[in-house]
Amino acid sequence: MKTITSILIVSVSILFASCSSLEYDDPGRVETLTIEWGSTDLQTMAGEMVNSLGGAPALAYMDNGGKGDDKRVIMYVGDIENRTSEHIDTRSITDKMETQIIKSGRFRLVAADAGQTEIGDQVRFQQGSGRVTPEMRRSFGKQLGADVILYGVLRSISKRKGGSFETAGTDTKDVYYQFVLRCVNIDTGELIWIEEQELRKTRRTGIFGSN
Repeated sequence: MKTITSILIVSVSILFASCSSLEYDDPGRVETLTIEWGSTDLQTMAGEMVNSLGGAPALAYMDNGGKGDDKRVIMYVGDIENRTSEHIDTRSITDKMETQIIKSGRFRLVAADAGQTEIGDQVRFQQGSGRVTPEMRRSFGKQLGADVILYGVLRSISKRKGGSFETAGTDTKDVYYQFVLRCVNIDTGELIWIEEQELRKTRRTGIFGSN
């Protein structure tokens, strides 16, 4: 009997192993594996926010004495606060937005905190190592000053209704996401642009699986 059981276990293991596969997929394809925050949510919300930014009249241009002929708004992209119940790397959202903003040619971006650390390290190396020709050494005090700061918050509300006789055993989970982004004029502190994106996802799990 033990021998038969062992054979069955090995056979089932081989069967499941033979069903496993790995393949490349389109990163832009709608992702519906789970109800939690996913790649499609990131791509959709980031894209909508950048489109709204590009069409904002208050962000058409800003002038000051040091900008010369290029009057495009100089933007610093700050943090997006995660107030959801999930562990979400919100830097992935700002990365996606910065990529689209740069490609649009609509704004000029200055380096965020991580980039400033790298810049500082490189300037100190050029100035103090003695390895860089004097004519090509960079120095502090020449960076562009941002006109505006972009920052925001991501929130979620999650609700669940367990299966019951009335719902024929169907378990329902609903997650609502709210993404709010703000743009503030650094000189005046004035809120000159704000946008909100909303998303709702619902998963129903019956006796025989999700639907």
